[in-house]
Amino acid sequence: MEIAFFLVALVVGVLAVTALADRADLPPPLVLIAAGVAVSYAPGMPEVHLEPEVVLLGLLPPLLYATAIQTSLVDFNANRRSILLLSIGLVVFTTVGIALLVHECIPDVSWPAAFAIGAVVAPPDAVAATAIARRIGLPRRIVTILEGESLLNDATALVALRTALLAGSIAAWRVGLNFVWAAAGGALIGFAIFLVVAWVRRRINDPLLDTAISFVVPFAAYILAEEAHASGVIAVVVAGLLLGHKAPILQTAQSRIAERINWRSIAFLLENTVFLLIGLQASWLFADVGKSDLSVGRIVLVCTASLVGVIALRMVWVFIARYALVRPGPDPVTRRRPPWQYTFILGWAGMRGVVTLAAAFIIPQDFDHREILLLIAFTVVAGTLFIQGLTLPWLARRLEVPPPDPMDDALARATLLQQASKAGFQALEQLEYDDPHGVIDLIRQRSDQRNFAAWERLGTTADQESPSDLYSRVRIAMIGAERRRVLEIRKSGTVASEVIAEVLASLDVEESMIDIATQEREQIKRDSALRFHLGDECDDLLAYPVADVPRGEFCQGCLDDGTQWVALRRCLECGNVACCDSSPLQHATAHFHDTTHPVMQSVEPDEDWRWCYVHHLTA
Repeated sequence: MEIAFFLVALVVGVLAVTALADRADLPPPLVLIAAGVAVSYAPGMPEVHLEPEVVLLGLLPPLLYATAIQTSLVDFNANRRSILLLSIGLVVFTTVGIALLVHECIPDVSWPAAFAIGAVVAPPDAVAATAIARRIGLPRRIVTILEGESLLNDATALVALRTALLAGSIAAWRVGLNFVWAAAGGALIGFAIFLVVAWVRRRINDPLLDTAISFVVPFAAYILAEEAHASGVIAVVVAGLLLGHKAPILQTAQSRIAERINWRSIAFLLENTVFLLIGLQASWLFADVGKSDLSVGRIVLVCTASLVGVIALRMVWVFIARYALVRPGPDPVTRRRPPWQYTFILGWAGMRGVVTLAAAFIIPQDFDHREILLLIAFTVVAGTLFIQGLTLPWLARRLEVPPPDPMDDALARATLLQQASKAGFQALEQLEYDDPHGVIDLIRQRSDQRNFAAWERLGTTADQESPSDLYSRVRIAMIGAERRRVLEIRKSGTVASEVIAEVLASLDVEESMIDIATQEREQIKRDSALRFHLGDECDDLLAYPVADVPRGEFCQGCLDDGTQWVALRRCLECGNVACCDSSPLQHATAHFHDTTHPVMQSVEPDEDWRWCYVHHLTA
C-alpha cells in the first residue's frame, strides 16, 4: 500500500508541478528537479533511492522507443555522420577526458573507477536536450541530430562503463570483441524484433491489439539483447526506427493514431517523472558525502571540474567534428550550409539526465570514494540541466538561430497536398465506375476544398475573413449545438449508449481537426515573410525568378463577374493578376489553362513564393 500511495503521489506531483511550470512559462524539467530537491528535505519524506534496474529496464526502453518511432529514418540517415560522431566519438572522448580529470583531482581513485565515472557522465540525456530544443524552437536539423545522438549514446556509455568495471580482469582483445558484439548484436536483435512485429501487424486490424503489441516491443527488444550480452539500447532504437518508418504500410490509420496518442502520453509522464526522481536523490546523496574523509574543498574541486569538463569537452569535439570531419553540405530546406552558430548551439545542448544518475549506481560498493563518484554524477546532471538548460533559449536568440518557419511549413504542406491530389486524380482516371449520383464530382470538390484550405494558411487579403476561417467559425458553432442536442437525447435514454458514444466521437474528431487547422493558421498569421524556399529543382521556377510585384493590385475578372477574391496571384510571364483557387471563379488557374504560362507569384503582402502549374512545385 505504501508503494502504491507513493507512486500515485509521485504522478500527482509531476502533473501539478508541470502544469504550474507551463503557466509560469518555465522549463518543466528544471522546475521538477528543483521541486524534487526541496521535497527530499521535507520532514517525514522517506529516502528515494533510484535503483539502476528501475531506470535501465523500466524507464529507458519506453522512453527510447517513444522517441525512435517518431524519429524520421530519412533524416536520421541524412545526418548519420554527425550522429555517429557524437553518439560514439564524443562519448569515448568525454570518457577519457573526465577519467584523466578525476584521477588528477583525486589520485586515490583507481583508474577503473575514474574511467567508470567518465563513462557515466559522458552521454547527454535522451529527453532533456530535445525537450528543451523543441520547446524553444531550434532548427529541425539540430533537433534531429540531438535526437539521433541521444538514441545511441547511452549504448556507447553503458558498454564503456561495463568495460571500465571489467578492466584488468579480461584481455584487451576480449574488450574490443565485446564492444563489437554489443553494437552488432543489438542491431541484429532489433531488426529481428522488427521483422516479427511487422509480420504480425500485417495480419491484424484491431487498433487496441496493435497498440498493446507496441507496449511489449521495447521491453522485449531490451531484455532479449541484454540476455544475449548485446546492447539493449541499440535493439530498442533499431526496432523503433524501423517500425516507425514502416508504420504507414504496416498499420491501419486508426492503429497509427492510437499508437501515437498513447506513446505521447506515456513519454510525457515518464519524461517528467524522471526529472522529479533526479531531484529526490539530493538529500541522501549529500548525507553520504558528508561521511567522506576527503576535504570539502577537494570534493567541490572535483565536482566543479567534472561539470566544466563535460561542457568544455563537448564544445571542443563538436567544432572539431564540424570543421575537420563532417563538413556538412547545404541544408535540404534552406539550401545553405549551417553557420557556426548552429554548431555552438549543438555543443551547448548537452544536458545530462537520469541515465547518468542510474548508471552511477552500477559502480560497485567496494570502489574507493564511491559516494564522491555519485555526487559527481548528480552535480553534472543538475549543473548541465540548470546552466545549459536555462541559458539555451537566451543563446539561441542571441545567436539569431531561427526556429522552423510556420510559413515554410504551410507552403510545403500545400505543395505536398497538391501533388498528392494530382496522384489521386490520376488513379481516379484509371478506375472503372458508373456514377449516376455525381459521387465523383463530390470527391473532386472535397479534394479541392482540402487543398484550398492549405493554400489559405499562407495568407489572405488583410482584414478579410478567409473561407477557411469562416468555415471553422461556423462549423464549430454548429458542432457545439449538435453536441448539446445529442446530450439532451442521451438524458432521455431513448437511444442506445453505444450509438450516442459513436456520434459524440465523430463530432470530437471533426472538432479536433478544425482546432488543429485553426491553431496553425493563427501561428502563421503571427509570422513574417517567407525566409526559405523550396522547389529549386524545377526548370520553370528557375526560369522565372522572384519579381518585384507592385501592391494595390486587383483581379479584373472578379470585378467583371461581381465576385470577391480571396488572395491574388501574378503571372510571371505576362504580368496578369488574378484570384487564387480559394476564390469563387479561380481566375489565376483559368489564366494558366488559357495561356499555359507556367509560373505565378503571390501578390499578398510579405509573400514572395511562386507556384509552377506544370510540375506542381513551389519556390
